[in-house]
Amino acid sequence: MACVGVIHAAMRSMERRPHRAPSEAGLVEICLMHPLDVVKTRFQIQRGSSDPNSYKSLGDCFRTIFRNEGIFGFYKGILPPIVAETPKRAVKFFTFEQYKKLLNLTPLSPGVALSVAGLGAGLTEAVVVNPFEVVKVSLQANRDAFKEQPSSFAQARRIIKMDGFGRKGLNKGLTSTLGRHGVFNMIYFGFYFNVKDAIPTSPDPTLEFLRKFTIGLVSGTISSCVNIPFDVAKSRIQGPQPVPGEIKYRTCFQTMALVYREEGYLALYKGLVPKIMRLGPGGAVMLLVYEYVSGWLQRNW
Repeated sequence: MACVGVIHAAMRSMERRPHRAPSEAGLVEICLMHPLDVVKTRFQIQRGSSDPNSYKSLGDCFRTIFRNEGIFGFYKGILPPIVAETPKRAVKFFTFEQYKKLLNLTPLSPGVALSVAGLGAGLTEAVVVNPFEVVKVSLQANRDAFKEQPSSFAQARRIIKMDGFGRKGLNKGLTSTLGRHGVFNMIYFGFYFNVKDAIPTSPDPTLEFLRKFTIGLVSGTISSCVNIPFDVAKSRIQGPQPVPGEIKYRTCFQTMALVYREEGYLALYKGLVPKIMRLGPGGAVMLLVYEYVSGWLQRNW
C-alpha cells in the first residue's frame, strides 16, 4: 500500500506539470526496465537449444550477462529509446486523440472506435521509432563487454554507411514494428478504456487509482501476449543473421513462418516473461499519466 501511495503521489505531481509528465514517466520507465528489454531481445534472437550461446533460463541469462559483460551490459542500447522517448510519446498520444476525433464522425461504436484509434496511433508511432529500434537491437545483440562495443551514434553511422536508410538499413524490420506497435496499441487503448468505463468508479482516491492501475496492468499484459510474435520477428530481422553476409530473416511473416517451422510455435513467444514484467506495469503507468494529463488539460484549457 505504501508503494501505491508513492506512485499515486507521483501521478499527482505529474498532473501539476502536464507538459513534462509523459516524457518524465517514459524516461523513468526506460531506466528501470531496460535490463528486461535487453534480456527479452537476447531470448528472441537465440535459435533454440542448438544455439551455442543459448540461455537456459531467465536467471541464467541475467547471470551470464552480468558475469561476461558487467552491470552495464544490461543497459546496452539504452540511448536510442531515451532519445526517441519524447517524440514517441508525443506521437502516440497526440495521434490517438486525433484518430479518436475522426472516428467519432463514423458509425463505428465507441468501443470499436477506441481500438481503431489505438491501431492508428500504434502504426504512426512505429514509423517514428523503427530507426531507433534498429540501432537498439543491434547493440543489445552485441555480447562484447560494454566498454568494447560501439556507441549508439557510431552504430547508427555504420548501419547507414553499409546499408543506407531504407528497408535493408535504418528502416529494417519496419513491417514487424508496424505489426508490433499497431496490435499492441489497438488492444492497449481499446481494452483499457472499454473496461474502465464498464467498471464503476470509486469515490475513494486510492481505490480509484488502484482500479485504473489494475486495468492498465491487465491491458499492458494482454497486449504484450498478443503482439509478441511480431516482436520476435522484429528482433530476428533487426538482429544479427545466423550466417554473416547471408540474409535469412527478410520479412515479417516470412520470419514468423520460418521460426515456427524450424523451432516450433513456442519460439514465437520467446522473451514473453521479461516483456510482460516490463510492459505490464510500464503500460499501466503510461496510461495513468495520460489520464492525469488529459484531465488537467480538460479542466484548464
